[in-house]
Amino acid sequence: MPTPNPDALHFLQTRRSRPAKTLTTPVPDQDTLLPLLTAASRSPDHGKLEPWRFIVIDKPAMGRLADIAEVRGRALGMADDQVQKGRDQFDKGHLAVAVIEVHKESTKVPALEQTYAVGGVCLGLVNAALAAGWGANWLTGWVSHDREFMQEAFGLLDNERIAGIIHIGTETTPPPDRPRPDVAAITTWL
Repeated sequence: MPTPNPDALHFLQTRRSRPAKTLTTPVPDQDTLLPLLTAASRSPDHGKLEPWRFIVIDKPAMGRLADIAEVRGRALGMADDQVQKGRDQFDKGHLAVAVIEVHKESTKVPALEQTYAVGGVCLGLVNAALAAGWGANWLTGWVSHDREFMQEAFGLLDNERIAGIIHIGTETTPPPDRPRPDVAAITTWL
């Protein structure tokens, strides 16, 4: 018979990301963040490839990334509101972790399975931060998909890409819950 962990199950059933724009200081320091990254790295990883790495973005780096986002958005001919949205992700941030997918050549593990593993790392980091009492949010947006931004901002190689930018901080206002899926309606039993 399994040994239940009702507190963990309740947490997972009620977890709620906190909007990044509502997060403030204090933020986790290095000693506080490392256990969260360790928890996130316990994602299922077929082949034990570890197809991810982390880049911690502190407040001083946020301004530089905001400037790069603005220059890239303008170069791409984006509308002002889109440029601002890319910039705001960093201008308004205090601490974030860029989760980088590192595609590794493998005859055993397809690239898509590596992507799934990295998605698990992103969710694992959000959940670890929430479980530790922090507010957290997984963002992407156009900056996460623009190859030139990735290279200039983070020095990513051709086999790397941004899977998510996880903002972590102190929540200022608990968000209201939002509609959730009707699990019975989306579940088929065979």
